Amino acid sequence: MINKDVIMVGGGAAGFFAAINIAAQNPELKVAILERAKEGLAKVKVSGGGRCNVTHAEFVPSELVQNYPRGEKELLGPFHQFMTGDTIAWFEERGVALKIEDDGRIFPVSNSSQTIIDCFLNEAEKHHVDIYYNHPVKTIEAENEQFIINTSEGFFSAKKIMIATGSNPKIWKLLEGLGHSVSQPVPSLFTFNIKDDRLQDIPGVVALDVEVRVLGTDLLSEGPLLVTHWGLSAPSILKLSAFGALELAKREYKFQIEVNFIKRSFDDCLEFLKSLKQGFAKKTVFKSTQFDLPKRLWHKLVLASQMTETTRWADLNKSQLEELASQLTTAVFDVDGKSTFKEEFVTAGGVNLKEVNFKTFESKLVKNLYFAGEVLNIDAITGGFNFQNAWTGAFIAAQHLSK
Repeated sequence: MINKDVIMVGGGAAGFFAAINIAAQNPELKVAILERAKEGLAKVKVSGGGRCNVTHAEFVPSELVQNYPRGEKELLGPFHQFMTGDTIAWFEERGVALKIEDDGRIFPVSNSSQTIIDCFLNEAEKHHVDIYYNHPVKTIEAENEQFIINTSEGFFSAKKIMIATGSNPKIWKLLEGLGHSVSQPVPSLFTFNIKDDRLQDIPGVVALDVEVRVLGTDLLSEGPLLVTHWGLSAPSILKLSAFGALELAKREYKFQIEVNFIKRSFDDCLEFLKSLKQGFAKKTVFKSTQFDLPKRLWHKLVLASQMTETTRWADLNKSQLEELASQLTTAVFDVDGKSTFKEEFVTAGGVNLKEVNFKTFESKLVKNLYFAGEVLNIDAITGGFNFQNAWTGAFIAAQHLSK
């Protein structure tokens, strides 16, 4: 049996961040991380295409929480204690320079997630945090004010533990054994699979600012839209998948979306097209790209509107004009299935938030049991928000675990 004062179960972002902060705040404590894989920080490594999207440039707690489909209410208080600015300062104090990109995402200046990983490994070594790789946890028992953790490599004991295993069904099972309830996990942050002639042969095309709604629901989002080989992606779609995670799972990922490519009303668009009919009479519609749309997308929408490549503006009849206005403002697509967004899979689901004290991130049911990160039923849209949840929860929990 190996005895420690505090054990983190899970060597990801939240586990490392908590362990380092506990050990730095109280060097007397024996702090350890148990990680099931042969190395930790796997999500940190792949996040942001290998650049690690550390957090997001949103500095007002009440606005930051709006990026969390689950956890919005619970994170407001914690974000007043530790949020984006604190994260930036924490890394910069340890020699990691960060930069803000135009879309608000924050990355290390080095553009490499290895910078963040090296920072964590150096800090863990500096503060004598013991890291046990290849130690999957089999059981967790609370007895006599101690936790006994059985791993594949032997037993550990600690007075206090923190669970930071992300979306891990086996660990959720163990937590249910300790009395916690877990919301059924469903995927969040995914792209939509769509087979449609209007999207054929134009992967890589981006419409910069569209509005997308899921028909039959009040789910609506806006932002860039990317055509992929299998359908649609980019922030407008990912936001819908996050906020609609439960609803879209219920529909087994078969539903319809309506896309407004130009964010104008049908009537407004129709009037504008009529004016083009006068002004561009002799030109072909196909070659007269409008509304700052990508040329290849305009071509597809024109051909879907009862026209050919040689149709001239002067020759358009009422129904063709209306059809083009409709393709531009209310184009309906059938979604059939989903695909993972890069390797950054995120899950909606986890430990019931009513069972956690968000002033400390301690369990309300089991004394000295703490949580941080995606093991809780908290998830965010893409852009560094899931990491900010991990840093905040881990930092606040560390303040209490280090006492």
